[in-house]
Amino acid sequence: MAEITIYTSSLCGYCHRAKSLLDSKSVSYTEISVDGDRAIRQEMMQRAQQRTVPQIFINDQHIGGCDDLYQLERAGKLDPMLA
Repeated sequence: MAEITIYTSSLCGYCHRAKSLLDSKSVSYTEISVDGDRAIRQEMMQRAQQRTVPQIFINDQHIGGCDDLYQLERAGKLDPMLA
């Protein structure tokens, strides 16, 4: 099984959408909330080189955000990454 990490914020619709896709795949993931935690947000920005949430990593490979995750799904590339 792939190791999935997703940085999120509780009020982020894109975060909920990305988690919904992952949930539909019945895969487990580690969710890291950046809400009110500057150190965690800084960690995310360091890893992803991005400021926005969600930021998704699969097996330590940076996937990007919600749109990037759905693009992988449409291209048929997400399932092999999750296997």
